[in-house]
Amino acid sequence: MIGYLHGVLRDKQPPSLLIEVQGVGYEIEAPMTTFYDLPAVGEPVRLYTHLAVREDAHTLYGFSKLSDRTLFRTLIKVNGVGAKMALTILSGMEASLFAGCVQAGDTAALVKLPGVGKKTAERLVVEMRDRLADWDTSGVGVAGGKQPLADVLNPVEEAVSALVALGYKPADASRMVRAVDVDDLGTEAIIRSALQSMVK
Repeated sequence: MIGYLHGVLRDKQPPSLLIEVQGVGYEIEAPMTTFYDLPAVGEPVRLYTHLAVREDAHTLYGFSKLSDRTLFRTLIKVNGVGAKMALTILSGMEASLFAGCVQAGDTAALVKLPGVGKKTAERLVVEMRDRLADWDTSGVGVAGGKQPLADVLNPVEEAVSALVALGYKPADASRMVRAVDVDDLGTEAIIRSALQSMVK
């Protein structure tokens, strides 16, 4: 099991990133909450990781916070919740906010996340309430972190592509991004604003 990686960030295109560790490049899937915390390309970075091994793929998932990895591992144990949906949930709201929604039985907030319908939201509340009973929700807030640097490429198009990769339909992703004041914002900041508008 790979517990964490400490290396140099070589590329970041949500939801994927590349970290070089002693000459080896690791491709990692990560939630947007982790992308908000990433340094600039070429800078050192350390991520907690989870390795998922299936017959057809070995996928490495990365998280800037240990609490995010803990929640990810808890989510994928829920019937009907795979790694992709777990990443989407973590991208849509902070771990503490999600735990607060589960503890309060707030399915209305959970169904605003892509791919989470009413039945899935109810299942998340039922199956995770006990597991998250001791979770600290005192600092609940909307997903965020360090303000990322603006991307050189078209950040609007990249934001739409990233939202589609997270599970939103192209039309919905475009509508979410159009609703954001994108002036002088980088890709991650646009995505963060779009996701925040969905959970309010």
